[in-house]
Amino acid sequence: MKDKEYFIDLLFYHRFLKCLVAFDLKVTGFKPEYAGKMDFYLNLLNDKEKAPNDNSSIGIILCAEKDSLDVEYALKSKKNPIGAAEYQLRKKLPAEMKGMLPSPQEFENHQKRCVHCSLSSCLIRPQSDCRKG
Repeated sequence: MKDKEYFIDLLFYHRFLKCLVAFDLKVTGFKPEYAGKMDFYLNLLNDKEKAPNDNSSIGIILCAEKDSLDVEYALKSKKNPIGAAEYQLRKKLPAEMKGMLPSPQEFENHQKRCVHCSLSSCLIRPQSDCRKG
């Protein structure tokens, strides 16, 4: 919008729902103003980024904690589909996820040789066919 820039934390495209899915990540508990911010982002995405055949964008606010009553009243009058959820931090990776992510050393080695990593945060797995720098 004009000279202003706005950044959503994560933005995905859901192939089956045919819509953009925006995530706002919060390290605090849910605050009602987060709903207004997400509604603003979804209005921008729907007006500026959504393709003609896409469905309306969806917003998800991930918080350290939430009070269901606060969320209910904050989202009650919003026209865009917005949800709020809590996340949980773990000290160790669950056993069923071992091997699905690179080790810290593999990730560091990958970043040293990957052309993509110099441009942005690269999530390409080390064993993938990455263009080497």
